Amino acid sequence: MKLKKQDILLLAIFLVVAVLLGVGLLLTRSAGATVVVRTGGETVAEFPLDEDRSYTIEGIGGTNTLVIADGTARLEDATCPDQLCVHQGAIQYAGESIICLPNQVTVTIEGETEDTGVDVVAT
Repeated sequence: MKLKKQDILLLAIFLVVAVLLGVGLLLTRSAGATVVVRTGGETVAEFPLDEDRSYTIEGIGGTNTLVIADGTARLEDATCPDQLCVHQGAIQYAGESIICLPNQVTVTIEGETEDTGVDVVAT
């Protein structure tokens, strides 16, 4: 199969757009401030991201061990059979999360919020 000039141009445009989107995402991500732990949709704990600690989470289907160290949070151990939450690694930016479906545990990083006094702006 031979590539035509238009095919190469289209691939180049897609590559440039992908690189620009990636750079934009990297530049606009915000630092995390708080680690929020939820089980079954209910918030059970909140910790500052800048204080090192270890915490055992009693989930619906088992337990998970949360470790906060060096400004990152990760699940070090879990009783779930697939261990996907453990293998996901550390998170540190606002909006990132680790989810353990078998134990119904969610660990989310939240950023610092600025209280502007305005909830919604409508035009």
